[in-house]
Amino acid sequence: MENFNFVEYVKMVKTYQENNDPTGWFDTIYKSANGDHTKVFWADLEASPYLVSWLENNPIDKISKRACVVGCGVGDDAEALSEFGFEVIAFDISPTAIELCKNRYQNTKVNYVVADLFDYPKEWFESFDVVYECNTIQVLPGEYRVKARASMSSLICKDGYILVSCRSRNEGEKENAIPLPLTKAEMDKFVDSDKLKEISFLAYDDIQEPPVPHFFGIYKKI
Repeated sequence: MENFNFVEYVKMVKTYQENNDPTGWFDTIYKSANGDHTKVFWADLEASPYLVSWLENNPIDKISKRACVVGCGVGDDAEALSEFGFEVIAFDISPTAIELCKNRYQNTKVNYVVADLFDYPKEWFESFDVVYECNTIQVLPGEYRVKARASMSSLICKDGYILVSCRSRNEGEKENAIPLPLTKAEMDKFVDSDKLKEISFLAYDDIQEPPVPHFFGIYKKI
C-alpha cells in the first residue's frame, strides 16, 4: 500500500465524514506505512517540546501518578510521559498504530492499547493525573468534536490536568478545512462546559513554511 499524500488524505477523510463514520479511516493511514513508523506522514517522531517543557517545570508530587495519551499515534509523547515517571496508558483507535508502537518500543513501560475515545474502559473515568491530547479533535467533524472534548475531560482525576495541542484558526475562517483547526471558543469549552480551570494558554506559529498557527492550552480539574 502506498503512503498517502495530503490531497488523498483529505479526500478520504471527507468521504468517511459524509458517511457518518468519522473515525473509520484512521487505521488506513497507519497501514499505509507498511510497518515503518517513520512513514506515517503526520508523525513528528519526537515528543512535543511544549509537553516536555511542562513536565520539566511542573513536577507532580505523587508516589503513583498516571497519565493517558489520547490518539497516541507512534508513541513519542507517551514515552516522554513515561520517562517523567508516569504510569502511562496510551491508546489509539487504530490497531495498526498500536502495533507500530509496540514494535518501535519493545522494552517500553507504556501500556499501549486499542481503544475508542467515545467508548473507553469504564475504569479510566476520572483516573488520570495528566491527559495529553494532540490533534485528535481537529480531525473530527461537528458533534464529534464536542463529544471528544467532553470525553477527554472525563478522564482527568481531581486536581489533574489536560494538555491540549492543536492547530488554530480565527472564528469564521477555514470552516471547510480538513483537518479543521480549533477556534478559541472551542478551546474555551474546556472551561465553560467541562468546568475545568484554565492554567495557561499559548497561541503560537510553528516552524513550517509557511508557519501554521497553533494553540497549546493547559486545564485543571479542581
